[in-house]
Amino acid sequence: MNDEQWMRYAIRLAQRAEQQGEVPVGALIVYHDDCIAEGWNQPIQTNDATAHAEIVALRKAGQRLGNYRLLDCTLYVTLEPCVMCMGAIAHARIKRLVFGAYDPKRGAVCHALQLAEADFLNHRIDWCGGVLETDCAQLLTDFFKARR
Repeated sequence: MNDEQWMRYAIRLAQRAEQQGEVPVGALIVYHDDCIAEGWNQPIQTNDATAHAEIVALRKAGQRLGNYRLLDCTLYVTLEPCVMCMGAIAHARIKRLVFGAYDPKRGAVCHALQLAEADFLNHRIDWCGGVLETDCAQLLTDFFKARR
């Protein structure tokens, strides 16, 4: 599968979050062309501030591979990761990050912070943003519009 196909999968996971009353963000981790973990935002449901889609997927992938270092893995997520998630992504040694919508206010890949290329991290993450950006952004826009 290619990046757009995997992002469509992440969008379906984001829709699952929305059905549960959570901010619609979905994530999955691919290893050797196989999805090994998936996650969606769950902080409200689990009463856990760290239960972002990326963190949920990272935890599951670590369990699946029996290692917290997720070498040669690609993480797909519908929204540019926040600072917490980028820290976890770097510590997990994710090889490649692909995200949909940019987050100019809180994004920690290339907006509010540029952690993908921070000198103080000992791991560099190859990243690509804007994959199915319009579809990913629309999910969030519609969600927050319905809440107002």
